[in-house]
Amino acid sequence: MKLYNLKKKNEIVNFSNAVKLGLGAKQGLFFPKNLPIFSKETIKNLLKKKFVHRSQKILSLLIGSEIKKKIIYSSVKSAFSFSEPKISKIKKNIACCELFHGPTLAFKDYGAKFMAHILSFLNKKKKLITILTATSGDTGAAVAHAFYKMKNIKVVILYPKGKISTIQKKLFCTLGKNIITIAIDGSFDDCQKLVKQSFNDQEIKKYTQLNSANSINISRLLAQICYFFEIFHLIKKKNIVLSIPCGNFGNLTAGLLAKSMGLPIKKLILSTNSNDTIPRFLKEGIWNPYPTISTISNAMDISKPNNWTRVEEIFKRKKWNIKELGYGSVTEKETIKNLKELFKKYKYISEPHASIAYTILKKEIKKEEYGIFLGTAHPIKFKKTVERNLKIKLKKSKIISNLSNLKEFCYNIKPDFKKLKRILIKN
Repeated sequence: MKLYNLKKKNEIVNFSNAVKLGLGAKQGLFFPKNLPIFSKETIKNLLKKKFVHRSQKILSLLIGSEIKKKIIYSSVKSAFSFSEPKISKIKKNIACCELFHGPTLAFKDYGAKFMAHILSFLNKKKKLITILTATSGDTGAAVAHAFYKMKNIKVVILYPKGKISTIQKKLFCTLGKNIITIAIDGSFDDCQKLVKQSFNDQEIKKYTQLNSANSINISRLLAQICYFFEIFHLIKKKNIVLSIPCGNFGNLTAGLLAKSMGLPIKKLILSTNSNDTIPRFLKEGIWNPYPTISTISNAMDISKPNNWTRVEEIFKRKKWNIKELGYGSVTEKETIKNLKELFKKYKYISEPHASIAYTILKKEIKKEEYGIFLGTAHPIKFKKTVERNLKIKLKKSKIISNLSNLKEFCYNIKPDFKKLKRILIKN
């Protein structure tokens, strides 16, 4: 598999190097040079297979011969060893695809665990690798658990202090060992900026090999393609429309890649909270990110989504009209209103991110279409918000029950690159 740097298109690397580098020159994202296009017959046969077997096939076809099939197969089997995606029907023409039944109760478990297995295999010289990543809530836990206690790999996670839920924080700040967590007194965009500065710093590179496990890393995106195929295995409907809660736009990118490969998605809808840079851009044609706003759907509190350049590249490559994307932003009031509607009207307990995707789906869907909104995180991760607004008590999962009394290990710093650099070199 060959990939090129979106900011320096003559920089071409194979899949292994794209995974190990994370980012290219000028902090450019890597993008596949060629994507397979499956025939209708191939897709029909793929959809007959079980989730893990189908995912092994898809990733093997994408990556090609540079990594042996048996390695890809064993990596997928280990990475996707938890519960498969589930469909919860809401009403006649709308359902939720639940992607939160993994070890950290978020969709990011799929991509993070696959990346961990692949990177461990690729690190043949057993050099020390530092995974430096920013999280707006769910990435941190997924990455931390995927790489926990893995030899020769250290994980450093930056998160915006006071802007993620208590449970989200407990899931990755209590591990210790090879997991280092840093609370940044700022926004997720501040965290993301510090990560990018680190990748450009030559002194840090002398001490360790840096990598990123955000959806910046191509291995995570490719793994996410797999559950879009699973949706079509689980739902035997035509004219399927998918509404995706968007933060850094990795999930939307994966869905568009699946569509570009031939999966018959009729339409993709990007759904954001009040951090509405992309909906405004699509409506007005002007790129004008505002300062990040803190919301109850905190994993989406991102004003400058990294993966938007990949989204634009797909539309350009496929000669699609970007205006065919559905889009919309949702206020806090609307988020809560539809969280309540899902519970009171349909007896479905959801959480803020999925409520946003449901809200925009309701506005966009047509009579002849079947709509699916993605459930990207378990309601228990937003316990206070869900219980307060639905006036219920959520049952604690075993994963959450074990967290409350655990000690947290965490640095606290301002968004100061020099301070971050000292921590990276010291550890």
